[in-house]
Amino acid sequence: MRVDVLTKEYPPAVYGGAGVHVAELVRALRGLDGLDARVRAFAGARDESGTTSYGALAELAGANPALATLGVDLAIADACGGADLVHSHTWYANLAGHLASLLHGVPHVVTAHSLEPLRPWKAEQLGGGYAVSSWAERTSYEAAAAVIAVSAAMRDDVLASYPAIDPDRVHVVHNGIDTTDWAPIHAPARVRELGVDPDRPSVVFVGRITRQKGLPLFLRSVAQLPPEVQIVLCAGAPDTPEIEAEVVALVDELATTRTGVVWIRDMLPRPDVIALLTAATIFACPSIYEPLGIVNLEAMACETAVVATATGGIPEVVVPAETGLLVPIEQSDDGTGTPLDPDRYVADFADALNELVADPARAASYGRAGRQRAIESFGWTAIAERTREVYRSTQRA
Repeated sequence: MRVDVLTKEYPPAVYGGAGVHVAELVRALRGLDGLDARVRAFAGARDESGTTSYGALAELAGANPALATLGVDLAIADACGGADLVHSHTWYANLAGHLASLLHGVPHVVTAHSLEPLRPWKAEQLGGGYAVSSWAERTSYEAAAAVIAVSAAMRDDVLASYPAIDPDRVHVVHNGIDTTDWAPIHAPARVRELGVDPDRPSVVFVGRITRQKGLPLFLRSVAQLPPEVQIVLCAGAPDTPEIEAEVVALVDELATTRTGVVWIRDMLPRPDVIALLTAATIFACPSIYEPLGIVNLEAMACETAVVATATGGIPEVVVPAETGLLVPIEQSDDGTGTPLDPDRYVADFADALNELVADPARAASYGRAGRQRAIESFGWTAIAERTREVYRSTQRA
């Protein structure tokens, strides 16, 4: 079976969890007998066998980013001739999969990493392009032969957002983690070079600067931590100038009241991220929208305790009082996920952080249990097998 995997992100151009997912899934799929996985990705310098890049149309230079995206989709759809099935990831590539399915008469499988109806703040970023991205996603999902949700919570979101989809076509296949690549690295000298004291407790955040990731809420909560606790932010790629300015103001305010506030804006090589996670007391995931939260798996694989929001698919990964702590949240039902009581959420998140930084032995125990859970429940080979079974289901239909 030849499967064309369609994606915006693919190494070396990876900036989020979806890109990590695609890279690891493709590697695992290529290890299965009888499956020829080819990648069709948005622009980027790549010389990997079986992988092709597609640049933006010159005629759409300067156009709304959503329109420029659809231009790339047209080229990808055209190139899928000969595939037995196409598998798209994120709205950026969904329409390429939908058009390829129509054009070449093959099944289209979609993986739901996130959903446009649950990210209305993207209107800040895309303007009218948000309506375009929403249309592309809806059209593709409703016509797809199968939808893969990365968590049971995401499956619920898919069916709530797109009730026209037959529930039998929506399958749960969790995100995964390569626990060989993601494993503890004890490198105190390198951690110091990155501006962090490995001998002091630290709370680490890793993620993009977007409403979804809850960074402003997190920065309010860490202001309530003891002064000896370092705050380490591996945070870049802001969605809008407005949220970047908000985060800058909060970080500046935090730095006036405590030492050890370290903000790393550039994307770090994986070994550096792992070294920071390994040295950390806690990994924090204050997301208000997270279909699964691969970052939590990465931290767990590095034997780091997790404090995360009890939302989306996160409770399917983080086991309370075993691999970390979950912070309750009551959220608006308007699609934004905004906490109904932000002050209460901030206080509860701070309480959970304080509970673990005050008990480093317990945090370390959670970290060890987290790695064991990552190994046993989220291996990529098993995930590739389950994905292939979804492919086969479209052939039987």
